[in-house]
Amino acid sequence: MHANLYAQIHTAHFPLLKRMATTHHFQIYSDVRCATSAFLRSLATPRPPPRPPTRLLRASPPSPSLGSTLLFLPRAFSNGSGACEPSVEMVADKPSICTADELHYVSVANSDWRLALWRYNPPPQAPKRNHPLLLLSGVGTNAIGFDLSPTSSFARYMSGQGFDTWILEVRGAGLSVQGSNLKEVEQSAHAVSEQMEAIAEGTTGDAVRKSTVDGVYSAEQQRTDGPDTLTDSRISSVEEEATRLATVWDESKLVTKFTETFMRLSESLSGFLSESQSKIMSAKLFDQISKLLEDSQLSERFNEIRVKLSSLLETRQNSGIASQIRDLSERLVNTIEEGQQSVSPQLFDLQERLFSTIDDFQKQLDLIVKYDWDFDHYLEEDVPAAMEYINTQSKPKDGKLLAVGHSMGGILLYAMLSKCGYEGKECRLAAIVTLASSLDYTSSKSTLKLLLPLADPAQALNVPVVPLGALLSAAYPLSSSPPYVFSWLNDLISAEDMMHPELLKKLVLNNFCTIPAKLILQLTTAFREGGLCDRSGKFFYKDHLHKGNVPILAIAGDRDLICPPEAVEETVKLLPKNLVTYKVFGEPGGAHYAHYDLVGGRLAVEQVYPCIVEFLSHYDSTP
Repeated sequence: MHANLYAQIHTAHFPLLKRMATTHHFQIYSDVRCATSAFLRSLATPRPPPRPPTRLLRASPPSPSLGSTLLFLPRAFSNGSGACEPSVEMVADKPSICTADELHYVSVANSDWRLALWRYNPPPQAPKRNHPLLLLSGVGTNAIGFDLSPTSSFARYMSGQGFDTWILEVRGAGLSVQGSNLKEVEQSAHAVSEQMEAIAEGTTGDAVRKSTVDGVYSAEQQRTDGPDTLTDSRISSVEEEATRLATVWDESKLVTKFTETFMRLSESLSGFLSESQSKIMSAKLFDQISKLLEDSQLSERFNEIRVKLSSLLETRQNSGIASQIRDLSERLVNTIEEGQQSVSPQLFDLQERLFSTIDDFQKQLDLIVKYDWDFDHYLEEDVPAAMEYINTQSKPKDGKLLAVGHSMGGILLYAMLSKCGYEGKECRLAAIVTLASSLDYTSSKSTLKLLLPLADPAQALNVPVVPLGALLSAAYPLSSSPPYVFSWLNDLISAEDMMHPELLKKLVLNNFCTIPAKLILQLTTAFREGGLCDRSGKFFYKDHLHKGNVPILAIAGDRDLICPPEAVEETVKLLPKNLVTYKVFGEPGGAHYAHYDLVGGRLAVEQVYPCIVEFLSHYDSTP
């Protein structure tokens, strides 16, 4: 199953790989396969149950005596008398990957996610500002892109200009974690930090590669061992072992496994699988089981049961269906057990291979459940929760924030303006800056479509998540050293000589995360007529941009292959002319700007950052 999922990810998300790999194809295949397999194994841990939201926040500014120790306060619920004071809980040192002054966590309603907020406090000598600043990152990225190093940190630069600066890491990104209590959140954050640092330092690469390759090879070898690899002595002894195999066969456990899997398929998994999609998934499982039985005389009897199960799985689950599924699962296991007793060599070790097939299939279902969010979840839940929390901490007089969004971060800000305009609501934004962002890519030659090719739910079910961080980490060595097989990857991220090699390496190895198929499915609508739409497919975000009343600075990079200037301009022309300022950085014969150069390029601190400060400062005043 891991090999199949790798092949699907490989085909779907790296269409240039086969053309670029040449003699190094096998090594690329091995590296990416290792990363994907290791990623899949890490997801075997059961998801913790949801719990009531808990707010965690920094209690006080950093103190020299405390070093990097964090203090968190549970959110207080005042009774109006002022008598209730929240207790202070001490947490161990913040994860070393976090270079911010403070690390806060905010809960998301109806979710067990705790969103990480990196906070950068202005120094005492900085200008006084009226509004805090929220930074939003791109798809599948975290806070590191805004804070690559002390000399190349947009977040630190903005705090130095007096802005109380916050970076939000949405669910699934960076140090945002799932946890039911403070200790669990702390432990998870440290584990993520250690993993990110290990990848960047390369201390575990060889070990991971070896263990993963050995594990995948062992599993595949075990599953493909059939009559061709059985020795004559094994075959001749099969009949003598018939009785023993029958007693070893764990019918009850296998029935339970089948029933559990079929029951999950008979439901709409976390709202993701429609009836037609459940049919696709069940067909995939049946095909895998059928392959294990195809050389036996069980195929015809199996197909009879398959037809009845398929019919049941298309009906939403109820108690009657559950009973029928259980009965059919028992019938299926009994049928296979009879084949086991018939001592057909093809069925040797069949139980073990069936368990392995079901386990791998359930892992794919678990991915769909665990990574169950899309763009609208960010827009409707994550960003509002962060804005409310920041307002509570910074207390701007007018209750508004300033915001800068890079790539998808800017798309979120555009979508927020559109929603507020449509609903006639106040956005609580004093001014925004978008970097390399657009709601409509149809008129551009954006290479983003190479990374987001999943166009329909059937494809998404084949690749329920894209472990972008693992894949890029595996590919990076072949983009940064001869013969530069993946050199095109560097061009997508940074223009020539615009980013220090070590910072580029840190960006690739530490900045990217895993992307859910649901998120990818929604983002692909930006490449269709009408541009990006909501999950229902009926609300097009660009249709209501003209109703906004928030000043906007839209910035593009002249060599941005992911969001070219023409894509940025496609959205800019929909905004009120009196509120929008459009600027392209990069010029013929001079420095050029690719997608990440706008926040981490070597000249950004001289050219881009001051432009943003000037714009935001103009709108920082309060009534």
